[in-house]
Amino acid sequence: MIAKVVSVARWEYLEKVKSKAFLIGLFLTPVLMIGMGVIPTLLITQADTRTKVVGVIDPSGAGVGPLAELLESRYRLADGKPNYLLRPLTAGSTVDVKTSAAEADKEAGAGDIEGYCLLGPTPEADTVVEYRSKSVGDIQLVENLQQALRIVLSERKGLSMGLDTVVIRALNVKVDLKQVKLSKTGEKEDSGFLQVFFTAYVFLFMLFLLIVTSGQLLVRSILEEKSNRIVEVLVSSCSSTELMSGKVLGLSALGFTQIAFWSLMGVAASLFFGVMVVTPGIAALLIVYFVLGYLFYAAVFIGAGSPLTTEQEAQQVTSYLVMVLVLPIALAFPAMQNPDATWLKVLSFIPFLTPTMMALRIPIQMPSPWEILATILLMIVSIVFAMVAAGRIFRIAILSTGKSPKIAEIFRWAREG
Repeated sequence: MIAKVVSVARWEYLEKVKSKAFLIGLFLTPVLMIGMGVIPTLLITQADTRTKVVGVIDPSGAGVGPLAELLESRYRLADGKPNYLLRPLTAGSTVDVKTSAAEADKEAGAGDIEGYCLLGPTPEADTVVEYRSKSVGDIQLVENLQQALRIVLSERKGLSMGLDTVVIRALNVKVDLKQVKLSKTGEKEDSGFLQVFFTAYVFLFMLFLLIVTSGQLLVRSILEEKSNRIVEVLVSSCSSTELMSGKVLGLSALGFTQIAFWSLMGVAASLFFGVMVVTPGIAALLIVYFVLGYLFYAAVFIGAGSPLTTEQEAQQVTSYLVMVLVLPIALAFPAMQNPDATWLKVLSFIPFLTPTMMALRIPIQMPSPWEILATILLMIVSIVFAMVAAGRIFRIAILSTGKSPKIAEIFRWAREG
């Protein structure tokens, strides 16, 4: 039996690993991942190359000067020119704010100015300043304006309270908050938000990619062999259990080849740049959940794909499973903000979500030992049940032809097959 399983697995592996699609994806996928992560960051953080004109409507007439002086002194282009040029649109107590704003809207809409700030009549008492612009995507400009306005309005409020200008400016200290992760024993771990997010996100993406690609290959392989009647020849040479086991092992080896190659690239990059993305202990746990999650979903894909008869049905079924895999990615930010949330712990005990939910929690805040052991045992039991059910469905479905069976009939196969 083992020899036949190995033969099927070897054939599945060698047939797919030599294909052009696999080889292209092996090298192209990490390039795309790096490109999607690095290029947008570089574009966002790219320095301005021209002076941007920003208008301001200041009914009090006291905020324009200090704001213009601060922006000009703090933000400069590479050639020494001011990054921002503040243009007073109107200033003074006689300002008709509604009329001035209507004219400024036209200027901003025409592109004569990047946008403009609408200050209140008493800037030192106002906590909300309106910024109007044709484009609201210039995050850097808005952030710089917000910081400058905070300083200027703080100074005006301090002056109204009788404080000295020098003292006020000394109090406006810029603070960079460095995040340091602590273990349960209080030991320091050099892991900031970006490192934790990168670790969890890469794991989710790699598991998602592996399950989707390998799962689709598995379903299409079964569908192709059924449509070409090749499966009948295969079953005459080995049992359905041997055929299913060989397919799972072969495509699992194919997927793990991809992951091993990408992991080696990641380790090499970490060593080259001197950055430790994840500790060995966390890496070991992630690998455990990675393997368990893949085996579970492989069984699910076999059970769901065996009764299918058309390519359209295969696309529908795999799309439903992909939706389940996308859910943890959507929950990444809420999970990081509150890793001890009850709903997160509950989702960790749903087999379809266990690997990905635990992968989110482990880098952020290590779950308790009983949760780790319980979820690992849950996944092992779920894999056994899923493999048994998938084997029963596979044994009956691979030789069935004609109309696709109903869901109730598939469940009966899983129970009684």
